[in-house]
Amino acid sequence: MNWRAVLEDTYREALAAVAPARLLVPHLDGPRPDLVVAFGKAALPMLRAALEAHPGVPGLAVAPRDSADLQAPAGAEIYPASHPVPGEDSVRAAEAVLARVSALPAGSRVLVLVSGGGSALLSAPWGVTLAQKQALTRELLAAGADITAINTVRKHLSRVKGGRLAVATQAEVRALLISDVIGDDPSVIASGPTVPDPSTFADALAVLDRFRIAAPEARAHLAAGARGHLRETPKPGEVPHAQTQIVGSGRVLLGAARDALTRRGIDAHLLSATQDGDVRDLAAWHAAEIRRRLPGLPAPLVLLSGGEATVTLRGNGVGGRNQEFALWLLRDLGEKGLHALSAGSDGVDGSSAATGAFLTPNSLARARRLGLAPDAFLARNDSGTFFTRLGDALVTGPTGHNLGDLRLLVLLPGV
Repeated sequence: MNWRAVLEDTYREALAAVAPARLLVPHLDGPRPDLVVAFGKAALPMLRAALEAHPGVPGLAVAPRDSADLQAPAGAEIYPASHPVPGEDSVRAAEAVLARVSALPAGSRVLVLVSGGGSALLSAPWGVTLAQKQALTRELLAAGADITAINTVRKHLSRVKGGRLAVATQAEVRALLISDVIGDDPSVIASGPTVPDPSTFADALAVLDRFRIAAPEARAHLAAGARGHLRETPKPGEVPHAQTQIVGSGRVLLGAARDALTRRGIDAHLLSATQDGDVRDLAAWHAAEIRRRLPGLPAPLVLLSGGEATVTLRGNGVGGRNQEFALWLLRDLGEKGLHALSAGSDGVDGSSAATGAFLTPNSLARARRLGLAPDAFLARNDSGTFFTRLGDALVTGPTGHNLGDLRLLVLLPGV
């Protein structure tokens, strides 16, 4: 069997099965909105689906600048913006969204469509300059902070996050979310612009302490808030005019992948949809699980897992969490290789052009013949270069989706 083809086909079929429009359409039969606002990596397909369901309603979308299709539907505006670090375009987009929703009168309705990536794409700095917020975002990412920690800080340095978008309007707010975060906490997805925020200024300060980040301007602002000199983000019960519903998550993606494998007659087992933590530890856990299951295996088995790992940057190589996971797994398994794919559902993996990487049982042998030493590439966070040179990088381009990562590990009897 051509396992590489099976893995890539499974990845693509799973994404198609849970396309943003498919997830959204069953939830668009509510009252006709007066405005549709979409932001995140799935903003464009979500906006198009909503405007097809509600023709004639004005809309605007804030989408990644590198989206494959930035064509605006009739009656809509598109604001291309930067990700994962916000740019001037992200600020312009946030100001446009704030202006539109704040102009809506009482009794009107706004439909807000949210997907992962919205935190960077929609940026309205508060207490810091854009340059300071950019530097802080880069430091948090490089330190290996998880998305909950990063967004706790973002929410307290923003005029739009942490429920502040909802309180900026008199309109009734209905928010439909596609989750890219572990646990599907709506206050974390895109930093929860329409959702009450349980975190505090003190919590945001604690994040900077935990990751030893100086950021003096941000610290001064957060400290003022912690002392009660600034208004906190709205807390539970303080946004009664906003309703939120999650319409898709990583669990749905993993279920679609399992269904695609089952249709091929391949046994598939879900390990976990909510795995996070350091990518090295995550790879070691998967390697141990593979070793535990291999003895006596009667038939091929594919293990699936999802979630998002974190990477602590030690070098300046090219890559991302999925390719680094694959490289750590290759190193941990050694000569006992396997067929595998680790890929992001958004089509992007860190600083590389790929979305992930394949492994084969002879990956290590092929790497040695090419003079590629996994430890050297891991030391400089250069997994993208490693798999490109090995010919095992998966390149799809941005998918217009964001449901976390998909890992597929093939266990074969007698290996």
